[in-house]
Amino acid sequence: MRDVDLPDIDAAAFAAKYGPWAVIAGASDGTGADFAEQLAEMGLNLLLAARRGDLLDELAGRLRAEHGVETRTLVVDLMRPDAADRMLEASADLDVGLYVSNAGVGDQGVPFIDADLDAAKRVIALNVETLTAALHGFGRRLRDRGRGGIVVMSSSAALGGRPYFAMYSATKGYGLLLAESLWAELRPEGVDVVAVVSQAMTTPTMLRGRAGQTIPDGYAYRPADVARAGLASLGVSPLFVFGDQAGKDVPEQILDDRLRRLRMGEEWVERYREAQARAAGEAAGV
Repeated sequence: MRDVDLPDIDAAAFAAKYGPWAVIAGASDGTGADFAEQLAEMGLNLLLAARRGDLLDELAGRLRAEHGVETRTLVVDLMRPDAADRMLEASADLDVGLYVSNAGVGDQGVPFIDADLDAAKRVIALNVETLTAALHGFGRRLRDRGRGGIVVMSSSAALGGRPYFAMYSATKGYGLLLAESLWAELRPEGVDVVAVVSQAMTTPTMLRGRAGQTIPDGYAYRPADVARAGLASLGVSPLFVFGDQAGKDVPEQILDDRLRRLRMGEEWVERYREAQARAAGEAAGV
């Protein structure tokens, strides 16, 4: 596993800004469960959503017992068209300050044209359609309350095309660009957004896919470390980038380039709106 320097988080300040409730999509195990663990440690109550109810109940019960937080579970197939609506409905009576989009699914390492088209559509359903509807719904709620945060788990595959993982790369790229855009749009409304870009992690899903193969040191991250760094980056940056390809890329270089382009987009929109307002004023004779 690859070691990273873990940042400190002021738990009281974090809970005050992003509490009292957090909703985690894809919370049953792996990175989602680690997000839940760390948020519970900071005192946030949790609505845990995923497909496997037994794992959700076990996690929710343990977090209640160990951290004294309130928990709810929602058994939902996040590939279904109504998944985002069900999460919004299940949390309608809660003061949600944080939404974590952790669920994701990808290709199985085959060429795109040889893959099953229905499988490709399932990737789109989860990584694009459910993500879009959830960020739209929770984003509105957070904007209306005037504070909160959104965390979107992404992947190093989102930084460029990835042969044999075409659908995963394409849909994760969509999520990354959406998160970056929302960072700029919602920041003035008091809502922070961060996309967490990581290479392989030693999640149960990854280990199952490796069929018991040994993962060499330095070629995968601990999910708990990724979750920690992602939460610490909320309100600091639009994205947190772990090294790609076992650290061969330079995270700072990737971040600086994407942030520069994002800032350019912000400035363009601001100039456009100012010009639009002037034109409207001139047309009205003001």
